[in-house]
Amino acid sequence: MFRKLLLLIAMIVVIAIFLYANNHWLQTTEYTIESPKIPKSFDGFRIVQLSDLHDSLFGEGQEKLVRKVEKLKPDAVFITGDLIDSNRYNLEQSMVLVEKLVHFTDVYYVTGNHEVATRKVDEIKAAVQSAGAHVLSDESVKLTKDGESVALIGIDDPLMRSISEDPEFVQEAIEEAVKNVPKDEYKILLSHRPEFFDTYVQMGLDITFSGHAHGGQVRIPGVGGLNAPGQGWFPEYTSGRHISGNYSMIISRGLGNSIIQYRVFNRPEIVFVTLSSKVD
Repeated sequence: MFRKLLLLIAMIVVIAIFLYANNHWLQTTEYTIESPKIPKSFDGFRIVQLSDLHDSLFGEGQEKLVRKVEKLKPDAVFITGDLIDSNRYNLEQSMVLVEKLVHFTDVYYVTGNHEVATRKVDEIKAAVQSAGAHVLSDESVKLTKDGESVALIGIDDPLMRSISEDPEFVQEAIEEAVKNVPKDEYKILLSHRPEFFDTYVQMGLDITFSGHAHGGQVRIPGVGGLNAPGQGWFPEYTSGRHISGNYSMIISRGLGNSIIQYRVFNRPEIVFVTLSSKVD
């Protein structure tokens, strides 16, 4: 009986350590994006993508997360939505991350579905802007370096336009955002939703940064994510780099959780991308 009790306790401890690691042990995933369209002055441009924080904490004052990002020496940080969680809204806690990141790099942010669900989008955007970050709402900005530029485009979550999650509303948002962008300019899109990859390709966006799927929440080794909002069971777009012709999409598995509080085989992720104008 005593041995069985010890075995049960050991199993509980192992499971607790496993779940803790899967939800607090930050992982950095690196990609190199090559394209002849990338200006030579942007060769080696370093991007960190953070997504789906959902009010989570990584060390006191986000010190663990901030320290890892700072070590990567990014030229820009992209936050692709769900900075807050609509089920336990704590804007002050989430803003700690933004306030620290802007001290050492440029930060660009787009909304996710949870921002819309709070019905406090204006409050959230104002706080992000006041902290010194750039909010992109169906608009574009030029990133310039040594006289050359790329277009950075950001769209709001489609729930800002309609309760319907139809691709046509995503297309409308992109059309509004790119209306002043030259056709031949390299285009980077920030959009919370990965399930609209076909639309991003159709609209000619060279590289899209997305999140939302939480890596499928539970990842089955050798198979992939189990479930994702907007995609259902065994979804196609949950993580990694997806390619269609000359266009690609990077999906962050995200940092935090929402309704389901535990990730399995799915550590919180920092995405690190280096742009390259050199094509083999």
